Amino acid sequence: MKERADQYFGSMVFGDEKMREYLSKDTYRQLKETIRVGKELNLEIANQVAHAMKEWAMAEGATHYCHWFQPMTSITAEKHESFLVPSSEGAALMEFSGKELIKGEPDASSFPSGGLRATFEARGYTAWDPSSYAFIKENTLCIPTAFCSYSGEVLDKKTPLLRSMEVISREAIRILKLFGRSDVKRVVTTVGPEQEYFLVDKDLYLQRKDLIHTGRTLVGARPPKGQELEDHYFGNLKSRVSAFMQELDEELWKLGIFAKTEHNEVAPSQHELAPVFTTSNLAVDQNQLTMEMMKKIADKHGLVCLLHEKPFAGVNGSGKHNNWSISTDTGLNLLEPGDNPKDNAQFLLFLVAVIAAVDEYQDLLRVSVASAGNDHRLGANEAPPAIVSMFLGEELTEILDSLADGTDCPNKERSSMLLGVNLLPPFPKDTTDRNRTSPFAFTGNKFEFRMLGSSFSVSGPNFVLNTIIAEQLSRFADQLEKAKDFSCDLSALVKETYSKHRRIVFNGNNYAPEWVEEANKRGLLNLVSTPEALPTFIHAKNIALFEKFGVLSSSEMHSRYEIVLENYCKTINIEALTLVDMMRKQVLPALSAFSGILARSFLDKKAAVSSLSLSYEAGLITELSNLADGLDKEVSLLEQQLLEARMVEDISSESHFYHDTVLSQMAQVRSLCDTAELLTDQQYWPIPTYESLLYSV
Repeated sequence: MKERADQYFGSMVFGDEKMREYLSKDTYRQLKETIRVGKELNLEIANQVAHAMKEWAMAEGATHYCHWFQPMTSITAEKHESFLVPSSEGAALMEFSGKELIKGEPDASSFPSGGLRATFEARGYTAWDPSSYAFIKENTLCIPTAFCSYSGEVLDKKTPLLRSMEVISREAIRILKLFGRSDVKRVVTTVGPEQEYFLVDKDLYLQRKDLIHTGRTLVGARPPKGQELEDHYFGNLKSRVSAFMQELDEELWKLGIFAKTEHNEVAPSQHELAPVFTTSNLAVDQNQLTMEMMKKIADKHGLVCLLHEKPFAGVNGSGKHNNWSISTDTGLNLLEPGDNPKDNAQFLLFLVAVIAAVDEYQDLLRVSVASAGNDHRLGANEAPPAIVSMFLGEELTEILDSLADGTDCPNKERSSMLLGVNLLPPFPKDTTDRNRTSPFAFTGNKFEFRMLGSSFSVSGPNFVLNTIIAEQLSRFADQLEKAKDFSCDLSALVKETYSKHRRIVFNGNNYAPEWVEEANKRGLLNLVSTPEALPTFIHAKNIALFEKFGVLSSSEMHSRYEIVLENYCKTINIEALTLVDMMRKQVLPALSAFSGILARSFLDKKAAVSSLSLSYEAGLITELSNLADGLDKEVSLLEQQLLEARMVEDISSESHFYHDTVLSQMAQVRSLCDTAELLTDQQYWPIPTYESLLYSV
């Protein structure tokens, strides 16, 4: 009989249960205290933990260990070391020390550094993150770590998140003490990232150079049927997909990941997996593992998992909805309205802190989701637009409006509240519908940040969220700690903050053309592309913010700016080169061959019956030949533009050139190619069509 899921859940994780089993009570207590309050672990305890980890890992068949980290690339990194060491007699021993657990030294020279490190400066360090559990993957004990350079600069995506979690905890505790919650020792941010993805047949995938090299289709005419009927959404799972999802669940459960919800998404061949919420750093690690496992398990089923934000034009792209909340170590969700006036007042203070943060740092939130892939997705097919705004729902907006305007909230059962305004305490959850077009929506006791692309690490958006909200909480604490009349000053602060930042709240249709005009009137940013958005990251106010809290230094921020911008340019350059290659080696030869066959057929028919008009053949030959000539001309122009791009020395100017010129020219090439596809006999078209890709699984 097959083992039950609850019996093998977390079996590949050195979690709490395994710690209790393999560690002494005192060591276990000290390790848990380290995890709870974030203090440093001494070497003696580290040696005991390392020995226990090794014994457990070897019992599960592990032969190696690695420091598993997240450099400034789109994937995780790992350097494997064997447990084997020679004894003085030449025999083999299995060892793993506390020093090896706490610190590693991988080569840092080939990872992106944005100018922080020279190529010859190779040394980098990994440092164990004890708050994220070690796990076994393919016979290797993986130890989640942060990654920095020899001189201390941050080179990874994990460290800023860990720093931001400390910052928001500290500032939130200051606020909670003012409400008499002195029992709270730590505040944590929690995240539940919903992961969207596509599955395509592997054999078809291998025939598409664009999918292999770029993750998205650079050409492809729309099929007769796309997602218009919405019959794929929540539909019955096909056998191959179901088998894939079942094995994916099993492997994720072994790794302690609460894979919870899975279903067909709107577009054909598109699906979604949603986990249970967990702390932000664990959510980041688990989502990286989820994406890795999706790709590996898909391959075992003859499938390929596409995590690009827009693998197919004309249908839904894939996002990663970042469900964010903030809670105490005593179990209190700070975005839960609560059942009494005191809780309501606390909730509203934290709520307006989020509202103020999102309004004041719209640019940072937009930058946190900026990439070449996501630029294709934002603004249509259920993806929010590039304009950052917040959805609160009608009822909560009415409450805040009444506070700001000094009026009673209409049509509500009223009860006196700490803030001195008649409102409904408790505020009921989910009294309004969700807004799927909103970039940042309140959904009862959390916010759903919907702008993330499917391939993203959720670290970036969450360290931005944590830091900008910590800034508002810090300002609030500075003011309220000096209050002579706490209730009065609290009331004034909530009213003043919401009044100042209410422009960011929009409960309507974010796709409506009128919203663009309205957002402009409100003074909201509309940063439609990555080259337009990224420079705001290194504006003085943003550098000052991250330096104030020690999340990133100015040099580290400039390095990230350089890395993302360089990645943008490289991505489009690879896409353009791939498109040229496909046109020159596949599409143009196919058009020539097919039109040649038509021409020979035309001549044969004409020779047999000279009176035939053969207008169909003549017209098609002419149209295909004209398309081929036009395609050749546009491809040549694209090649010339790629040469020009190499001559642009400034990275910012180069990114704009790729966006404004190269992408535009790629669209011209695609338009001609897609037209030609619709006119070419399928057996002569050299690459699998959208119809084959989207409906083959």
